[in-house]
Amino acid sequence: MLKLTPTPKIEIAVVAIAVLTATVAPFISALSNSVTAQTVSFPDTSDHWAQPFIARLADRNIVTGYPDGTYRPNSPVDRDEFAAIIRDAFNQSKERSISSGSAFKDVPQGYWAAPAIKEAYQTGFLSGYPGGYFRPRQPVSKVEAVSSLARNLELQKAAQTSQQSATPTASSQSTRPQPARRQGLMFPIASTALLAPLIRPVVAAAANTQSSAATPVTPNTPNQPKTQSPSALLNQYYQDANRIPAYAVDEVAAATRAGIVVNHPNVRVLNPNQPATRGEMAALIYQALVSQGRAEPIADRTTAQYIVGQR
Repeated sequence: MLKLTPTPKIEIAVVAIAVLTATVAPFISALSNSVTAQTVSFPDTSDHWAQPFIARLADRNIVTGYPDGTYRPNSPVDRDEFAAIIRDAFNQSKERSISSGSAFKDVPQGYWAAPAIKEAYQTGFLSGYPGGYFRPRQPVSKVEAVSSLARNLELQKAAQTSQQSATPTASSQSTRPQPARRQGLMFPIASTALLAPLIRPVVAAAANTQSSAATPVTPNTPNQPKTQSPSALLNQYYQDANRIPAYAVDEVAAATRAGIVVNHPNVRVLNPNQPATRGEMAALIYQALVSQGRAEPIADRTTAQYIVGQR
């Protein structure tokens, strides 16, 4: 039997092929994923302003279409549907629980959104109404959706932490490297008396310089981030800020700072009390994922122009 002995050239070729395969594999996988990501589409969203948001959420199975294949981006989002979207988009810990036998009176067993409603209540995204009702078919207003996201994703706390980290503190300023002190000149004792008339003016001038340097000076830092009240921020970004309910001012301001608010067709008009459409809801949810670092920002400038704070 003929026995083949591997030559150095063959071994080098095998190693090269292995290295090439390991290098190219991630790119092939990414290309495959990008191609797969384009498979979800709806006939009624191709020309819709929110199409990029809708497509990306559909790729993640966070939003779905109707049995006829449409998405209906201009239809309002009801509370049961909002609960289902939240359940699929976020993984929040439970804040409260529903004890056995105390489910909402208007959410019967077997209702399609019952598990999502229960989870949305337990995680704090949604609450019930007096009398043990949930009102699953009630439309969700835009301000309710924005407030729910800001409150339960702790956007307000994140904004405060960001502002504090951006402001220099006294401890950070005190750690700046100090210039090395110069060594003093050494003179013989006998020559000190001869140099005294010359040394005194120099010492006095040095003392005046040190005293002036020790006097605190307020730096002029126009680029330093300033703390802006929620009301002032809302008035800066929204023409209809006066229509935002008082209970939601802080939360809408936090959501605005986080970049999750999307307004179409006028980026300066929030329409807070109007029912949120399925297109608007997709934009809000996707931007919330972006703020968490779980999704890539929309690069298309035509779409990004509707994100509040984007220029």
